[in-house]
Amino acid sequence: MALSKKPVNGMKDILPAEMEIRDYVTNVIKETYRSFGFTPIETPCMENIANLSNKQGGENEKLIFKVLKRGEKLNLETAVSEEDVVDFGMRYDLTVPLTRFYSNNANNLPTPFKALQIGSVWRADRPQRGRYRQFTQCDIDILGEPGNLAEIELITATTTTIGKLGFKNFEIRINERRILKAMAAYSGFAEEDYDSVFITLDKMDKIGAEGCAEELIRNGYSQEAVEKYLGLFKLLEDKKDVSEGVLFLSDTLGGYLDDDVVKNMTEIATAVNATKAAEFTLVFDPTLVRGMSYYTGTIFEISMPEFGAACGGGGRYDKMIGKFTGNDVPACGFSIGFERIILLLMENGFQIPKRPKKVAYLIEKNYPADKLVDVIKQAKLARENGQQVLVVRMNKNKKFQKDQLSAEGYEEFVEFFCN
Repeated sequence: MALSKKPVNGMKDILPAEMEIRDYVTNVIKETYRSFGFTPIETPCMENIANLSNKQGGENEKLIFKVLKRGEKLNLETAVSEEDVVDFGMRYDLTVPLTRFYSNNANNLPTPFKALQIGSVWRADRPQRGRYRQFTQCDIDILGEPGNLAEIELITATTTTIGKLGFKNFEIRINERRILKAMAAYSGFAEEDYDSVFITLDKMDKIGAEGCAEELIRNGYSQEAVEKYLGLFKLLEDKKDVSEGVLFLSDTLGGYLDDDVVKNMTEIATAVNATKAAEFTLVFDPTLVRGMSYYTGTIFEISMPEFGAACGGGGRYDKMIGKFTGNDVPACGFSIGFERIILLLMENGFQIPKRPKKVAYLIEKNYPADKLVDVIKQAKLARENGQQVLVVRMNKNKKFQKDQLSAEGYEEFVEFFCN
């Protein structure tokens, strides 16, 4: 049987033109985040399956690529359940590995710890535009900072980075898990039903208010509670300003919403708007849920009109490290949708600014060995002067060769002939 030359479904080969842009974007991200004091780390691509399946990853826990036990540990004849044959899993995000990393290394890390992590993650998802089964995530997290300085720094650093990549007029949508709970409680939903209600609310942008109402009623919730709940979102439609939105909710919900939440959100919005270094709008979005059940406070997403979907997101997850250590540590993170950013740049014909001049030295076949040394010396000198120089043999079809090199960005050709 012939071997397949195609990559696994949902994964892709990356050609040189895209790889060049990916490298450039990665460098911009790293340099910008480092300027904010974030420190690069790296974690393994696999985690213990128990860490990945602890009911905090939401729907992503259904998408884990699980790894079979190996050697003597794998005994299919006596296996009864999945636990008998699986011990590891490919990481589906970078947050679970980070919290394990911090729990294991906290004594050797500063407080607060500002982590930067870029790496591949894997999800057995349905592939579509901008969504793959193997993709790169780019996360920054602040561990050990209980106040909203963490949210302010994360939003400011992320938006500064996106602005440096040339994006304008995007939105940072922000909400608070405690606001979600307060709105549900005010409307009459029981606390044990919150997660189910939020799953439906998360579909608001796809099925609309009517669709949400139908689904909630179909799930057994009372007409009165559903109408009261969705009526709140109707009242908030024109209140996109964060301070205006949360103050309105404070007045409307009364004792259901803590004053600390209002103060926290207002402070974040004031600081971010006063110090932003990119063209974006901070928008209050009470329908924002974020699927991960590990979020405990502020949540946010990047919305870009060019893509029509979130291009990154994050939030506060103060209870997650305690799952490993028994002691909770305040934590907050923001992830850029790296693959979607790359997709948008590629579709918009992005050109890397200030890249070195690319020159190709084409050497005729049978070019004398003693003269070849002179060509290599000439290329060395050009590289020292900042040029990117490719030294290759000249093909028979020289025009086709030049066309291919031009497509890769080579703008000058120097030819060396035997005579």
